[in-house]
Amino acid sequence: MTTAALAVESFTLGHVVRWFTDGAHWRGDGGIPHRLVEHLVMSGASVTTAILLAVPIAVYLGHVGKGGTLAVNVANVGRAVPSFALLVIGFQILGHHLTFGLGALPTYFTLVALAIPPMVTNTYTGMREVDPEIREAARGMGMTGGQLLWRVELPLAVPLVMAGVRTAGVQVVATATLAAVVSWGGLGRFIVDGFAQQDNVQLFCGAAMVALLSLATELVLAAVQRAATPGGEGRRGGRRRVHPGTAVSPEAA
Repeated sequence: MTTAALAVESFTLGHVVRWFTDGAHWRGDGGIPHRLVEHLVMSGASVTTAILLAVPIAVYLGHVGKGGTLAVNVANVGRAVPSFALLVIGFQILGHHLTFGLGALPTYFTLVALAIPPMVTNTYTGMREVDPEIREAARGMGMTGGQLLWRVELPLAVPLVMAGVRTAGVQVVATATLAAVVSWGGLGRFIVDGFAQQDNVQLFCGAAMVALLSLATELVLAAVQRAATPGGEGRRGGRRRVHPGTAVSPEAA
């Protein structure tokens, strides 16, 4: 029998249930609630930073219609660089330094870099795909550039903007497990410790919690996307064109 088969047979559903119902796993700095908060804080801070950096720039470039293609291509370079490679490079440069109690700096910067590409791509695409006739009609009504941006372009671009945030959020939550590789916490701690201790039950439970949290993030951000979309997502008429490399949700396609 192979080593992989032995690892699979080394625990059962009963072991998993007992692990989750063990009170020791729900208390202290190493307990599930504390690790969950660490994971959420690190992920939330990274996504928020990426929104503040990526969305305003992409909105402006989409509004003026200049430099957007270059910005999208530069942002998408980040897709070609593995997150683990960025984490290792960041760790060599920054070491174990922490950022405002949010977590290890290497992980923070890695997650921000991971979140930026889908936000830039989707936001710029959403802005540029506003119907030119709608823009002309708004200008014909005497709207200024700022009024056109805030009253017309942004509301129509919201579905794709939120799709980018949604995609980035799920990716960040899933990848934040890497924080444990540089001695930080989060749910990835259970995976790393379980692997190091050859504790397959702990490893499995950690992976299951990350998977469930990623699914919950997808569902929550999908609800936010629907709520933030004025008048429903299908009001723009016609089928939305999707640029290569654009990460869109099923509802926004």
